[in-house]
Amino acid sequence: MTDRHHLLVHGATFAAVGDRGDISGVRGGSSPDGLFVRDARHLSRWQLTVDGAVPEVLTPVTDGDAARCVLVPRGGRQEPPAHTLFREQAVGDSSFVESVKVTSNRPVPTTVRLALTVDADFTDQFELRSDHRTYAKTGVVRAREVLADGIEFTYRRAEWRSCTTITAEPAPDAVEETGTGARRLVWTLDLEPHGTTELLLRVIARPHGERRAVRVPRDPAAVQDQLRAREAEFTEGVAFPAGWPELAAACARGLADLAALQVPATGPDGEELRVPAAGAPWFLTLLGRDALLTSLFALPYRPQLAAATLPALAATQATGAGGSPVAQPGKIVHEVRHGELAHFGQVPFGRYYGSVDATPLFLVLLGAYVEQTGDTALARRLEPHARAAIGWMLDHGGLTSRGYLVYRADEGGLANQNWKDSPGAICCADGTRPTGAVMAAGAQGYAYDALRRTAGVARGVWADETYAALLEQAAADLRDRFQRDFWMRERSFPALALDGQGRQIDALASDAGHLLWSGLLDKEYGEVVGRRLLEPDFFSGWGVRTVAAGQAAYHPLSYHRGSVWPHDNALITLGLARYGLHDEARTVAHALVDAATVGGHRLPEVLAGYERAPLGSPVPYPHACGREARSAAAPLALLTAVGGA
Repeated sequence: MTDRHHLLVHGATFAAVGDRGDISGVRGGSSPDGLFVRDARHLSRWQLTVDGAVPEVLTPVTDGDAARCVLVPRGGRQEPPAHTLFREQAVGDSSFVESVKVTSNRPVPTTVRLALTVDADFTDQFELRSDHRTYAKTGVVRAREVLADGIEFTYRRAEWRSCTTITAEPAPDAVEETGTGARRLVWTLDLEPHGTTELLLRVIARPHGERRAVRVPRDPAAVQDQLRAREAEFTEGVAFPAGWPELAAACARGLADLAALQVPATGPDGEELRVPAAGAPWFLTLLGRDALLTSLFALPYRPQLAAATLPALAATQATGAGGSPVAQPGKIVHEVRHGELAHFGQVPFGRYYGSVDATPLFLVLLGAYVEQTGDTALARRLEPHARAAIGWMLDHGGLTSRGYLVYRADEGGLANQNWKDSPGAICCADGTRPTGAVMAAGAQGYAYDALRRTAGVARGVWADETYAALLEQAAADLRDRFQRDFWMRERSFPALALDGQGRQIDALASDAGHLLWSGLLDKEYGEVVGRRLLEPDFFSGWGVRTVAAGQAAYHPLSYHRGSVWPHDNALITLGLARYGLHDEARTVAHALVDAATVGGHRLPEVLAGYERAPLGSPVPYPHACGREARSAAAPLALLTAVGGA
């Protein structure tokens, strides 16, 4: 059986460990293992042996806020294991702690030799992805220093510095070389008859640029106390639906995950903020679209997410001075990375602006925040940023010159720059891909909503009636154009996109549901679209597929061409409710809640698109983020859309 990876997440730090609590550092697979901070792997080996052998798993690690497992040395019926090991691990802020309790099963004194092989390779996460790309790294210097109570690993490349410090209580009896760069910490433990001894291990990760002091919790229990306090803060005061306990549990689980997924960011005046990270393991960082949608879903329940996300994105808004062709003035950032490869420009994602829809979503959230909270101070503070975002939509975004928001494939970046951003996601029904400029349907809906909401802010907060009227007219014109150019009369459905020549990209796709959420379609069109999304080729029983089955483009295990995305379905459910299709909204909501219930009340990033009927549980998508902010917030959107029905 393949050793699974279990995620432990705490802010910008996560660890992925195997069933016995080990980290192997083996590359490949759908998920990396190790301890990661700011895109760098600060532990690449963490492997325990007992008396020179790998112990057997009695109870494997299970998913949770702490990793716990029970191990024993190899034995048999006639000679039961001499002792039992209880491992417990947890992740703190830039830290990792473990308790190993060894209990003797014998009535006589026993000696046990424990060894822990450790290493820190400081590999950038982009090097661990399945594309197997390699990146040149010249002048790298690695060092290992034995400490009185452990070992310290350091990494240097030009001005880049990183460090991992491992300490133990009691201190190891020896630190041995392994011939591979890793080191082996060794303890000889004397156990009384049926006695127990405990080993505490603490890891501090200091990524490049980290200057603050890191306070490492004493043990895993202390970390769990911190997490529980943060989770309680996030769930306090939310009225969960008593008549639908499964939705209530999914909301509670989602809020707890959102509490763990908060990462540091900086506002326009340098203020410290905490914003939703996109997800672990691959995207534990600020992604504009993801943070905005997460904040929108949570807005009626946790408006503080929006209050942090908006200024954080305003602080990273493009000014046009960065030199990148996609960093046009007024554009909202797609992705922010802090790793080595981003620092040296070997990947373009340090601050990357390859998103056509983050900018309108920024405006949608700002308008929704004012409507929800009545707090106008933030809208006044961010007025220059909002006006710059509108300017981008009208100018560089293409609304004035092309009539729609437009993107083109970015060499070295993303080929597609809407929410379905994998290379083949925007396609015709036969699977062929457009070339050149693309006008994605969903982004036009966001633009329409952004224009209308910003008009409301301009009138109600900025007292600029002329600007408000201009935006309202632009929204009305966009709506008229869209229904003329995108509506496929023979299929009674909107096209997924238009190509650069204005030709319809005719795949039947779930993006049509986003048009319901934004209100872009006339009521008669919206009702037709909403009912169509619940037909069997679209609706799997676990949710609406990204691409309807039966088309050549469809594949149930494609990232964006047949899978089921919880956040996509949450938007669809909100849209169905907006158009008065309440039965359909409840059908989608119940499907998602059922999927969450099967998964311990947690929704993953994405599910496979297989039909529900022959299977008792949804089929997981193999490369999905196990903790994903939009999916964590999706149950809250369902609660908004259908209540406790």
